[in-house]
Amino acid sequence: MAENPQGKKSRRVGDVPWLTPWAYGFMAFLYLPIAILVLYSFNASSLVMVWSGFSLEWYAKVFANANIRHAAMNSLTVAAVATAVATAIATLAALVLVRGGKFRGRGVSIALISLPLMVPEIVTAVAVLIVFAGAGLSLGLANVVIAHITFCIPFAFMPIRARLEGMDTTLEQASADLYGSDWDTFRHVTLPILMPGVLAGAMLSFVISLDDFIITMMVAGAGATTLPVYIYSMIRQGVTPEVNAVSSLLLAVSLLLVTLYWLVTRNKGDT
Repeated sequence: MAENPQGKKSRRVGDVPWLTPWAYGFMAFLYLPIAILVLYSFNASSLVMVWSGFSLEWYAKVFANANIRHAAMNSLTVAAVATAVATAIATLAALVLVRGGKFRGRGVSIALISLPLMVPEIVTAVAVLIVFAGAGLSLGLANVVIAHITFCIPFAFMPIRARLEGMDTTLEQASADLYGSDWDTFRHVTLPILMPGVLAGAMLSFVISLDDFIITMMVAGAGATTLPVYIYSMIRQGVTPEVNAVSSLLLAVSLLLVTLYWLVTRNKGDT
């Protein structure tokens, strides 16, 4: 136990006797089902919980399934477009709210941008559906893209805003002293330093869009089925090793993007 400035012994969290087994139990509750899903995606048997040997048969069937490929392409298209637009809007918003100085409504603007993070996703989904229905919009995959842009903006905004707030403005001031225009300063100084935050926001938005189910389920029309929605339709007919395989692939892509996000942001304070 360490002593605090008043001479009293402070107790570390790890010294609580019952906390460690509870922590391990909680982690097992969260991740053991995922590990089992991935394991049985390599099961040679068509019976989900009867292990009969290692096989890549179900992954081969996933890649040969035209419906799955179509749904995956829809997911990638929606995620790519939504990420590009949401990241651009979030970058502009962060520049205005962080570098624009104090102005009336600044706090309200930040709160409105962050609101989708606090509102339950089902509420956002129903609200977007009502807007589309009221406006008479039935654009197929474009409906999903518009909804995902709205939902992804705050996820892109957070790391970009954090990067801007942690940036040293010395180099930008030096550029101004050397008679650099605002655009030249932004393009050659601000943007390169800000880029780790932009990339982090883009990757976070991409994985959020790629994995989204609730909003997509609400607004997607015919021919706009994404991979999470297609997986749900497969599960309604019963869990099979093919469902495990496609779920494992989606999990692998998400983990890859989250890992890249961590690698980009872990040194975000370095400028």
